[in-house]
Amino acid sequence: VQLQASGGGLVQPGGSLRLSCAASGGTFSDYVVAWFRQAPGKEREFVAAITRGGGDTRYADSVKGRFTISRDNTKNTVYLQMNSLRPDDTAVYSCAAKATAYVRRTDSAPAWYAYWGQGTQVTVSS
Repeated sequence: VQLQASGGGLVQPGGSLRLSCAASGGTFSDYVVAWFRQAPGKEREFVAAITRGGGDTRYADSVKGRFTISRDNTKNTVYLQMNSLRPDDTAVYSCAAKATAYVRRTDSAPAWYAYWGQGTQVTVSS
């Protein structure tokens, strides 16, 4: 499967952005999808993940209550709605996917995911 992330940009603190991860080349509903981010000089960090059907989600503590991950399997797309953005949310955001037979499986480890899209830059600054 190929993944294409989009939607990044420059936003003021307290603002919102919605990222999209569009997939092609596979049966999208077979895949767990996650968002990760990497800030300059820091390791890649898990942000959020969603199960194949969208019924279960997982979030990093740092984004709980502010970010929402969702998916539309009819459009082969996963979204990350980011609200109340803070300067420390500044990073390159990438989506990742892995096929699984387990309908409730997600994972926060980058090494678990088999497919990665290119990143989209999110900058939170006044």
